Amino acid sequence: MRIVFAGTPEFAVPCLRAAASKGEVVAVYTQPDRPAGRGRGLTPSPVKLEAVQRGIPVHQPENFRSAESKATLRALQPDLMVVVAYGLILPQSVLDIPEHGCWNVHASLLPRWRGAAPIQRAIEAGDSRTGVCLMQMEKGLDTGPVLLAQALAIGPRDTGGQLHDRLAELGAKVLSDALGLLRATIQLPPHPQPAKGVTYAHKLDKAEARLDWSQPAATLANKVRAFNPWPVAEAQLAGERVRIHAALALDETHAAVPGSVLRAGRDGIDIACGHGVLRLETLQRDGGKPISAQDYRNARRDVFA
Repeated sequence: MRIVFAGTPEFAVPCLRAAASKGEVVAVYTQPDRPAGRGRGLTPSPVKLEAVQRGIPVHQPENFRSAESKATLRALQPDLMVVVAYGLILPQSVLDIPEHGCWNVHASLLPRWRGAAPIQRAIEAGDSRTGVCLMQMEKGLDTGPVLLAQALAIGPRDTGGQLHDRLAELGAKVLSDALGLLRATIQLPPHPQPAKGVTYAHKLDKAEARLDWSQPAATLANKVRAFNPWPVAEAQLAGERVRIHAALALDETHAAVPGSVLRAGRDGIDIACGHGVLRLETLQRDGGKPISAQDYRNARRDVFA
């Protein structure tokens, strides 16, 4: 089975490995190298690094608008194209090239959380479960029929990073199962997505990371978890900007002004919110490393007696 794989970030790497174990990955498509790091040097994507290590030819077109880019893909004679967080919208003329079309591994239980940031949006919304869908791609944004799906519970303290890693491995398993069935000529029945329950996971914006103490503590705790490890929640605390890596919502009644420090103890720093209290557990000062709330309190004895 000749497979073309298209993906870019770390999330896609386990799926590339799964594809390589079930068929011949004849080429990898990934986003062009982008400037990264302090030196802003061109940096290859995690998928490109994995492909190079495996000796798989890599293609990095800016898009698929040109006839040449489509001809290159057609010349590979793919039986199937597997797409995982590639970052480009594929036109119908590309989707039609592989014999079995294009499969997409998506990190949500569709139709909930179509779009760019399904993992973080599920945590931010307080969802108790998510999962992975293998979808037959069509022209719309994550609108195609689902071929295979598997659910996963979201723990009350799961961060965006932790859930990302678990879903990446689950996505590889779902893809591996589906490829095994395809190799055995077992047809995967397509299940059209219901029209009800559609939500969109818009791309993360750094401005969203600023916490508003007038919001409920539970809402802010979900944001802290969702935005770890990026962009990381931030707020004003005792006259300075801090980044918050871990926090816990307390269902506690108070009459304090939102943003007020209620307590600062060994377990954390408790901040009054619009409803309830947010206990800050791990913080980071500008230019520093993440530290416990107790260490932060000790470093700021001018504020916390």
